[in-house]
Amino acid sequence: MFSLLLAIAAIIGFFAIILFVLFGQITVRKLRKNPKTKEALGSELVSGWDILNVAKAIALPRAWSKRFENSPLSFMYANSTLVLKHTNKLDRFLGGVFFLCWMVSGLMFFSLMLLDLLGVFTN
Repeated sequence: MFSLLLAIAAIIGFFAIILFVLFGQITVRKLRKNPKTKEALGSELVSGWDILNVAKAIALPRAWSKRFENSPLSFMYANSTLVLKHTNKLDRFLGGVFFLCWMVSGLMFFSLMLLDLLGVFTN
């Protein structure tokens, strides 16, 4: 059972990696070129982190995004108002699906690791 769940998490993670590249090339590249949104994509801790920031701004509910933007660490997060204003439906769909796959695969890997450490999958 553990191997099957691990394989499912890996497949979802692989799909998320493909969507990461597509979302970066289609949407975030366009936002980086736009002078209005160039500085509103959040802090880039490592290369590609702004792709995650934009996907988070698109996928999370507006109330959560506003909470991040009004925090003392707001420079780290993308401005959801500007991002939503300068994206189309395809961009939002792609960002939402990518963020969902990324979160689900990460949570599955973490949960499986924790459950395996607790001995749930031992015979």
